[in-house]
Amino acid sequence: MPFDLPNPTEIAVPLFIILILIELLYGWRTGKTRFEAKDTLTSLIMGTGSTVAGALSATFVITLSYWVWNNFSLFDWGYAWWVFIVAFILDDLAYYWIHRMGHRMRWMWAAHVIHHSSQHYNLSTALRQTWTGSLTPGILFKLPIFLIGIDPTIVFFCAGINLVYQFWIHTEAIDKCPRWFEYLFNTPSHHRVHHANNPQYLDANYAGVFMIWDRMFGSFIPEEKSEPCRYGLVSDLGTFNPLRVALHEWVGIIKDMIGATGLKNKILFLIAPPGWTPDGSRLTSDMIKERAKLLKDKKAHQNDKIPAE
Repeated sequence: MPFDLPNPTEIAVPLFIILILIELLYGWRTGKTRFEAKDTLTSLIMGTGSTVAGALSATFVITLSYWVWNNFSLFDWGYAWWVFIVAFILDDLAYYWIHRMGHRMRWMWAAHVIHHSSQHYNLSTALRQTWTGSLTPGILFKLPIFLIGIDPTIVFFCAGINLVYQFWIHTEAIDKCPRWFEYLFNTPSHHRVHHANNPQYLDANYAGVFMIWDRMFGSFIPEEKSEPCRYGLVSDLGTFNPLRVALHEWVGIIKDMIGATGLKNKILFLIAPPGWTPDGSRLTSDMIKERAKLLKDKKAHQNDKIPAE
């Protein structure tokens, strides 16, 4: 790389703090945003821990990325301005699939679940990040970008900008953006759906910046006024203990794999969707959505039978 690039997330930290304070004041005066002291403190602790964990794992991630780029890249893209645009788009696409698999593979959910563990939705929730992301195969989704020849330094810079963008969408203070913006980009409305535990909203809106990926791959669900978002996990943790927030799903995976019979079931407890069990005794998100749909259809059918007065 002919020049050094700054870390966008480090630069943005003071702005994050200022915006959280503004949102806190706005919520206190209007009631349109909600904070809970212990929950917010937990989010801040998780964010700090994520920064430390990221620093500890950075050597492995950077070494792997540059090893692939130096030894197997197919082209030399150079460092023209347009390369940054291409890298940003490709990194956002990789983020979409990392994020989607973070909900559809229990191994990756074990790291990502931290971000969904708050029952509140405000800017502090954006800081509630994983401590264990380096223990998942997520980096594999970015290797194709290095294989085609884009310098990892550019990709990491673009990934930082992507994360900075995602900060502002973690709020209830903003209702809807202009229609053209809602169509093209991720917004608070779209991301509220992603964080909601309502059955109809599960496993939707994985985008980082561009909503085109959700629209293209069939995972887009709009926020409905008739269905207000409820936040948190399907089964709430019931704790603000940072260690339990960070590690509870990893502990669950280990217990399930130890207790499983047969190698196939042990592996499936790792790579199948969260909630999967050999006997179906727990519910995956697909099962939750299907049950909710059947219940809704049943109620609609019963209402159709009620004679008009």
